[in-house]
Amino acid sequence: MDLVGMYMLNTEEYEKEKIQQAIDILYKDRKNEFDELSNTILTDKVKNLPTWKEFILNFCLDIGDSFKTWTNQKPSSTTSPQKAFTILRNLGKNKTSMNQISHLLNMSYDISNEFKEIYKRIK
Repeated sequence: MDLVGMYMLNTEEYEKEKIQQAIDILYKDRKNEFDELSNTILTDKVKNLPTWKEFILNFCLDIGDSFKTWTNQKPSSTTSPQKAFTILRNLGKNKTSMNQISHLLNMSYDISNEFKEIYKRIK
């Protein structure tokens, strides 16, 4: 598994083997959510890459981390406004209401939290 460019997964906090196991478990239960997010934020060319699930998970972890900034659990950085704007632009493609974007944000946040829980339980 190649984690180049996936800065949320490519840290000392996570081991590659455990990441893959957690993704496999999570994907079984959240296949529809992964597919919905991939249809929103990935192009057809990227969807065919073998690491598309890792990309979606990295995006979800990024949203989970950003939520901490948005709720003052973590101090904002100089790039926080651009990061928030980029997240909203990616999720807002072809959407017609805030409810649709909010749905995707909630889905991403839930995937992020579930991944962390599954990862902790893998020995």
